[in-house]
Amino acid sequence: MLDTLPGLPLESACATRLQLATLPSSREHTAMTDRLTDALPEPVGHVLEDFVHAAKDALGPTLRSIVLFGSAAEGQMRPTSDVNVILVLTAFDRARADRLREPLRLAYAAVRLDAMFLLDSEVVPAAGAFAQKFADVLRRRRILWGPDPFTGLAIPRDALLLRLRQVLLNLTIRLRALYVSRSLREEQLARAVADAAGPLGTCAASLLDLEGKPTAAPGEALRHLTASMGSDWGETLAQLAACREGRALAPGVAGDVLFRILDLASQMRARAEALR
Repeated sequence: MLDTLPGLPLESACATRLQLATLPSSREHTAMTDRLTDALPEPVGHVLEDFVHAAKDALGPTLRSIVLFGSAAEGQMRPTSDVNVILVLTAFDRARADRLREPLRLAYAAVRLDAMFLLDSEVVPAAGAFAQKFADVLRRRRILWGPDPFTGLAIPRDALLLRLRQVLLNLTIRLRALYVSRSLREEQLARAVADAAGPLGTCAASLLDLEGKPTAAPGEALRHLTASMGSDWGETLAQLAACREGRALAPGVAGDVLFRILDLASQMRARAEALR
């Protein structure tokens, strides 16, 4: 799903990506194009390419690396997916950051690109503070520019376990509120279900990691985890996938799926609480 800038038609919003940077015509540019667009929808690859050039130009020597992570990095984007990048910096300079504001705004409008700005000195403490997110970064990342800043990074087990429990509890509380506030509108409830799929999958991957059964991707982890729970989750997972892909569910089904997700999150929390 593409967002547009206020007052700007979709076609114009997509066209504005050409303003992000003046692209080089060298072999380096061609190689970068191949790398960025591999396994990505064409608009996403082009916008990412433009954003990388804009970031290099704006941030200059303070930019160390640009890392794509999440579903885009594994080539599994859906209509509801965001495009997530981490820019690792040696310093956060205000004047340089100002030059990147408009390129980032345009990239968000075109493909919902969301950027994290992280100093290289903050990589290790951030991995401890946000263990669930950085565990996912380690599983699913693609280096768009510069060296890999996460080579050799280890997520502390205690930090990952604590964060897993917190994320599952937060997801449960949010889904209850979303059901009450949105269940009168099926399309809104289906979007809430779709938005829950990402955190649910990364939680499944972290839980299996902590249980000594690591998997490469959240979707695979969710399938493996539900297969071990002794009841048939196949239909629920199929309906969850339909919501993520923007397909309509039969009336009343979105609410059923949300309550199944609440049950799944509860069982996952019980397993996480049993771990030490």
